[in-house]
Amino acid sequence: MTPAKPHAGLLLALASALLLSTIARADDLTGLWATDGSKCDNIFSKAGASYAFAKDSDIYGSGFIIDGRKIVTQMARCDIKNSKQDGGVTHLILACATDVMLSSVQASFKMINSDKMIRIFSGFSDMEIPYEPCSLQ
Repeated sequence: MTPAKPHAGLLLALASALLLSTIARADDLTGLWATDGSKCDNIFSKAGASYAFAKDSDIYGSGFIIDGRKIVTQMARCDIKNSKQDGGVTHLILACATDVMLSSVQASFKMINSDKMIRIFSGFSDMEIPYEPCSLQ
């Protein structure tokens, strides 16, 4: 007697669940993030139900917007292609587009507490960029 073959639909459902659970961890980072939380109103603006970068935002600091599987910076728009949780660090593989090029980018973030997250750079233990969450009224 030969062993039963797994049903293809079941395998597809399991693969989808694993993929979605991996990507969902990046959703914990969803929101507006700025290098200086006191400058959030100068870096971001509300545009209807969504958010964008304010005019001349780069004068006040750096930041990014994470909305589900999308990350927007002042210079690029990125899609989260893959994410991996390693302890308290979330590693992301991003497909990014600027006005002149497409690129694949690796970004890693570590939540320090509810008011601080740092971007860490693999291979450069002394290099990190702190970010604070923003909430606009």
